[in-house]
Amino acid sequence: MKTDLFDLTGKVALITGASRGIGEAIAHLLAAYGAEVIVSSRKIDGCEAVAQAIRDKGGKARALACHVGDMQQIEDTFKNIRANEGKLDILVNNAAANPYFGHILDTDLGAYNKTVEVNLRGYFFMSVEGGKMMREQGGGVILNTASVNGVSPGDMQGIYSITKAAVINMTKAFARECGSLNIRCNALLPGLTETKFASALTQNEKILKKALTVIPLGRVAQPEEMAGTVLYLVSDASSYTTGTTVTVDGGMLA
Repeated sequence: MKTDLFDLTGKVALITGASRGIGEAIAHLLAAYGAEVIVSSRKIDGCEAVAQAIRDKGGKARALACHVGDMQQIEDTFKNIRANEGKLDILVNNAAANPYFGHILDTDLGAYNKTVEVNLRGYFFMSVEGGKMMREQGGGVILNTASVNGVSPGDMQGIYSITKAAVINMTKAFARECGSLNIRCNALLPGLTETKFASALTQNEKILKKALTVIPLGRVAQPEEMAGTVLYLVSDASSYTTGTTVTVDGGMLA
């Protein structure tokens, strides 16, 4: 019986939105378990800083800028990976956009388009291109960062919540159609987490106080507390798990 179920040695993992927050924590943990990590985000400087920090600790990592809201950049990213690594074992779709915080009736077209382009179209075509590579090599794992907002819409976060609900269903669709190709697809549903992305919530005392009343653990999560679940879902420890969501929210949805 295999005992090193979390070992990722020899695996190539692409993580989007990895220059900070949850993505950065995932990149560090997967590298610590042996994966060769491609740290990706819109700006190369932030990616390189994370990749260097991983290399400084003895891990394998390189930086690759990609704005997942840009179809040409998605195409270029996978051409780059084909040319350099020649394979992709793990894809973590973690980059997200949430440009609008306010009443749903006041959502403008620009905020709508940006949120959908990144959170929905970006995840979809990253999964398509990554899935094609995995199909060619005989399998792989796709992990989508969704949100508890995809189950229960967040106040003043209408379009963001809608896209995250779509990501949950997208996860199931890819899992159903790609299982026969030995490609697994699952989703992480983070609760309120201390990141720059969530600062509109965590840095607002009134909003934070209200949020903590519905979180049984009574605190905001740290990015590192999301990474362990991702490690499980992309490793052999979850080899018979696909099409599912794992909620990491301190009990909020309970």
